[in-house]
Amino acid sequence: MSQITKKALSASLKNLLQQKPLSKITISDIAEDCGVSRMTFYYYFTDIFDLVEWTCLEDASRAIAGNKTYGTWQQGFYNIFKAVLDNRSFVSNVYHSVSREHIEQYLYSVTYGLLADVVEETAERVGVTVRDEDKRFIADFYKYAFVGLLLNWIRDGMKEDPEKIIARLSI
Repeated sequence: MSQITKKALSASLKNLLQQKPLSKITISDIAEDCGVSRMTFYYYFTDIFDLVEWTCLEDASRAIAGNKTYGTWQQGFYNIFKAVLDNRSFVSNVYHSVSREHIEQYLYSVTYGLLADVVEETAERVGVTVRDEDKRFIADFYKYAFVGLLLNWIRDGMKEDPEKIIARLSI
């Protein structure tokens, strides 16, 4: 039952973000839109930013599920772009609010998870022993590059076709 309630609260937040900026949304607004009490909100989340973070991580988990290998990382990264597009008003509103770091942390976390698996698989596939700290460094390096691309794309209004961006990464 808790996942259903969390998803409902997330849907209410997304609905409200289509009507007003994050800075103008209260927990009472979310609870009322969702049809639950404020105490129910607090049972699952400590504050609105906790709900934002949970929403981002849930969307990202669905976006990259099953696409964390050397052969599928492009699809996983494309799915992140698509998830951002599908939640355009949510992402734009959160990105342009005081909680921009939540979007950045979410993207870093999701992208690192995708890349760490690819780095691990690649090292095994080519039969090279790579120290764990070097694997983390490589995944971090690409994480910052990929998230930088994604943040620029968001900042520029999400106009460019994500498929073209991914195709350039694959050259």
